[in-house]
Amino acid sequence: MSKQYKRVLTIAGSDPSGGAGIQADIKTISACGCYAMSAITAVVDENTFEVKGVHPVPATFVRGQIESVLSDIGADAVKIGMLHSSELIMAVKEALAPYNIRNIVLDPVMVATAGNDLLKQEAVRTLQHELIPLTRIITPNIPEAEVLSGQKIGSKEDMLAVIKSLSCNNTISVLLKAGHLSDNELTDIFYNAETREILELKALRIASQNTHGTGCTLSSALASFLAHGFSLDESVRKAKEYMTQAILHGADYGIGKGHGPVHHFFSFWK
Repeated sequence: MSKQYKRVLTIAGSDPSGGAGIQADIKTISACGCYAMSAITAVVDENTFEVKGVHPVPATFVRGQIESVLSDIGADAVKIGMLHSSELIMAVKEALAPYNIRNIVLDPVMVATAGNDLLKQEAVRTLQHELIPLTRIITPNIPEAEVLSGQKIGSKEDMLAVIKSLSCNNTISVLLKAGHLSDNELTDIFYNAETREILELKALRIASQNTHGTGCTLSSALASFLAHGFSLDESVRKAKEYMTQAILHGADYGIGKGHGPVHHFFSFWK
């Protein structure tokens, strides 16, 4: 019998600067020992300091990409990133539904690192009610969690107070990222809906301008470790450690005039 790769499909937008989106996902999935596949939802005109434009791929064509990959190769995990519109969200939901893939990681991308909106306002409700219930875990940052919960978050205590409200009645696990807080020691909060337990993941803030694509990278690493068969808790811990090392090893590089990328291949080359 032939050997099998651990397969991860990323559904996201393209970043020509290489630090975020599909490009960051493929780098991360590969670095984490999985076979990366992709369905591109939008072509984004951006660099390290600004988003100049977003050209959505037609929803039917995105659905076709997903079905072509899954009907032929299949997937052990799926990472979902930028979706942009309600029509596209529904297309992704309908394309994934027949395949009953358990390990679906949703990074609810709403705003780019440069500050530009990447999800239409009317699509937020569709995301909440149609796609999030299909996932195993979501990975919002604080601004995204505020939109999804309708509550302000300014501290670790606020994160703890709001995290269960994001879990769709304790059915969806939530990794709430603390990077937007001003604390030197950051504590990401993970609510495991399958065990009803909360895990605190502490790390010192790393002084680095190179944080472009950190959300894409973390969610792709998480999907990769789930594809390998690790538990949710183990996958979250491993993804967090990978992300920390990628930021740390990329801090001294200079790429672009804004927020550069993390070092996805820190284990392989310097």
